[in-house]
Amino acid sequence: MDIAIIGAGIGGLTTALALKQNGQKVTIYESADEIKSVGAGILLASNAMQVFKKLGVHKKIENAGRIISNIKTTDAQLNTLYSVELSSFEKKYGANSVAIHRADLHKILADEIGFENIKLSKRLLKIDKGNGFKLNFDDETSVKCEALIGADGIKSIVRNQLFGTGTLRDTKQKCWRGVSEFDWTSKYNHEAFESWGKGKRFGFVKISEKNVYWYAVVNESFMKDNVTITELFQEFHPEIVKIISETPEEKIIFNDIKDLQPITKWQDGNVCLIGDAAHATTPNMGQGACQAVEDAYVIGQLFAQGKTVKEIFALYEKLRIEKAHYIVNTSWKFGKVAHYKNSFAVWLRNTLVKLTPQSAIEKQLDKVFSIEYDNIK
Repeated sequence: MDIAIIGAGIGGLTTALALKQNGQKVTIYESADEIKSVGAGILLASNAMQVFKKLGVHKKIENAGRIISNIKTTDAQLNTLYSVELSSFEKKYGANSVAIHRADLHKILADEIGFENIKLSKRLLKIDKGNGFKLNFDDETSVKCEALIGADGIKSIVRNQLFGTGTLRDTKQKCWRGVSEFDWTSKYNHEAFESWGKGKRFGFVKISEKNVYWYAVVNESFMKDNVTITELFQEFHPEIVKIISETPEEKIIFNDIKDLQPITKWQDGNVCLIGDAAHATTPNMGQGACQAVEDAYVIGQLFAQGKTVKEIFALYEKLRIEKAHYIVNTSWKFGKVAHYKNSFAVWLRNTLVKLTPQSAIEKQLDKVFSIEYDNIK
């Protein structure tokens, strides 16, 4: 069967790898003229790394990135609100969490798939549905396929043309992401941080010995003419300000934070949606790419069972939709709580977070990290 995947992001690449390892003929069509990452760094949580372990690429990812053993949420001065050791999850699931540059992850996956299976500069314009699918690209070429997987992001052409659904929700928050040289301190090894202020937050994690990936998020009400990121975070810990100020401007990416209002149909016959095309989430739980990787895992496992494509895509939706929507909705709520501006609300939030039992935090993480699904071994 000829399977076409639209989009060579993390979800599309992982799905192609899972299908290739199950003996399927897969071709990825990517609009860009090169395989490149959108973003800077990424923290691959246990659930994603469990999948990559099953696909046999986890060691390459660990070697290219940095194993993370602790996650901390702090106030603006890096005073800990809560801290989670990941060792129990590492033992339970046999997989580490890893921080890595997105470009390195993309290269690892693309190399495993083989560049002969990835067609670049193929921007999809129109899909004709008949006996299979005819994909029409902006270079005036077209191809036919028997099955189609839309991995083309939050503004998915596959979703828009074949499903006619998808309402984007604006969080009213602005985000910067960057990678900074970080050889001036030996601290913060194997730890991921997120610091909460008043209507602002800042996260950072080392992705190599001398590089740190960071993100800064503010309510859009803070956006004034010509205000700089450094000025916006002036009240945060001096080392946070230093991380921002020492990052070259050309290595900083800026965007609005949006998600996809949950949709209830991800598949229709021989076509399905995965990743952001199906369930784009805000980044507040660090699960956007991880959920796309889980999609890939489930689809790959179902193809190994000898079902028809129609049966596979229907069962994939049934198995994945509850967890994906839980992530989307919970992440949306987290983003609101993390951006309280009122001083009393901030104090109350921080106090309650400090008082949250460790068992409650670990229970929630366990729900996110588990990749056990009915009908899948």
